[in-house]
Amino acid sequence: MNINFTLFAQAIAFAAFIWFTKRFVWPYLMAAIEERQQKIAEGLAAADKGAKSLEEAQVRIQAMVEEARGQARGILDQAQTRANSIVDEARAVANQERDRIIASAKADVDQQINKARDELRGQVAAIAVAGAEKILAREIDQKAHQELLGRLAAQI
Repeated sequence: MNINFTLFAQAIAFAAFIWFTKRFVWPYLMAAIEERQQKIAEGLAAADKGAKSLEEAQVRIQAMVEEARGQARGILDQAQTRANSIVDEARAVANQERDRIIASAKADVDQQINKARDELRGQVAAIAVAGAEKILAREIDQKAHQELLGRLAAQI
């Protein structure tokens, strides 16, 4: 055998192998590689989109938290205001009740003073009648002198 012929035959076999690989094997390999690259690119895009969505969600969550805190502060302020108004109302009612009780007590005291004065007038009149009886040493007619004693008691 000749070395040139062997070398030429190997070159032809290699060229046939390259042609066969390029014609039948290479398109399937390239399709698989391109499909894999496309999946990787889609995965990276989805990861980027997910990261952006996560950042946006965190921003929205932070805004919601701040809004909730603001609402909570508002609710607390309203509750404090309402509590203060309830306390003020209770004070006003208590003051009114105190004034009513004081007025009632003053009226009771005035009534008792008047009752005591009337009783005292009656006792003074009885003492005056008894004194007059003793001074005159005779009995005084109670009905005849009742008007006189009433005027005397009114003056006292």
